[in-house]
Amino acid sequence: MSLWKKPALVTISALTAFAVSACGVTSGASDEPTQPSVLELLASDLKGSLLKTAEATNKTDSVTVTMTGTMGGEKISMQGFLDLGDPLKAEMKMTNSKGATTVRMIGAVIFTEVPAEARTATGGKRWMKMDLTGLSEMAGTGFSKQFEDVDPVKQVKTLLAIEGTTVVGQETVNEVPTVHYTVTTPVATYLKQIDAMRRDATEQTLATQGVKELKLDLWVDEQYRPRRAGMVMGEMGDMVIDYTDYGKAVTVETPPPAETTDFAEMLKGLSTDS
Repeated sequence: MSLWKKPALVTISALTAFAVSACGVTSGASDEPTQPSVLELLASDLKGSLLKTAEATNKTDSVTVTMTGTMGGEKISMQGFLDLGDPLKAEMKMTNSKGATTVRMIGAVIFTEVPAEARTATGGKRWMKMDLTGLSEMAGTGFSKQFEDVDPVKQVKTLLAIEGTTVVGQETVNEVPTVHYTVTTPVATYLKQIDAMRRDATEQTLATQGVKELKLDLWVDEQYRPRRAGMVMGEMGDMVIDYTDYGKAVTVETPPPAETTDFAEMLKGLSTDS
């Protein structure tokens, strides 16, 4: 072998060894297991992910809510916020074909703003108070059911309790990546997830409308927070609820007594007059 070939071969061998070594380092790094993303975990571990979502949502102080849908063939919408403490509080502006109404809920007590033109019947008072603990026949219907339906904690716990929930897949909701869950359940199964005080009235309402089953949907983001919930109640109606601004400071105040009339007292007055 000539003298010039020997150092050339040594140089080539050294470069080859370096290249192999470098490739080996790269290969070793790629062989390490890749950790799944939160979205992948949400899709692969359904029950575990919903449990984490329930825990995370329980720790949230508040959330902004936007609801749209139909009820009895009429379009309805609702915008406002929930204070997720104990008791649950809410302030919502509800809109339908008759106009807009502001409603506040503090626990089982609902305050409905009376339109200015209708305040003669309330002695000029702005708010109508309805305590559902004393009006069991109204529980589970109207405002109380709608408030219960929009609670994100309730949405998650309902899906956890019902067998058959499945993963639809990854979807984007209001520019936020989420995983979509769905379940269709008989009315009897759904009713077990409702507060006992509201159960009978809800059952009667659904039966009257011929509802046999309900379709429930939930979209959860990478922070394990509901971003959207949906419900289809047969021909009775449907609704979609969007959740934003988790943890934003909110205040729901009881209206001043001087501006409030009690619905139960009004009923007693009507009974006395008759």
